[in-house]
Amino acid sequence: MASFRTDSIFNEREKIALEFAELMALDHKSIDDDFFRRMRAQFSDAEVVELGMAIGQYIGFGRLLMVLDLERPVCEI
Repeated sequence: MASFRTDSIFNEREKIALEFAELMALDHKSIDDDFFRRMRAQFSDAEVVELGMAIGQYIGFGRLLMVLDLERPVCEI
C-alpha cells in the first residue's frame, strides 16, 4: 500500500489532513509550531479545529470499541 505522503492521488491539503490524523493517533506530542504553520497554509483556523475535533472523535470511538471488546466481528454461522 502506498503512503499518503507519496501517493499522487492525494493533493497537498489532503496529505496534511492525513498527516494530522496520523500524528493525533500515534504521536500527538510531536505536533509543533512548524506543523501548524504547514496546516495553516492549507486550512483556516476554524477548519483546523473542525478537523481536529473529527479526528479526536474517531480516535475516541475506536478506543471505546476496543475497551468494550466490540471491535471483533461476531460470526454466527
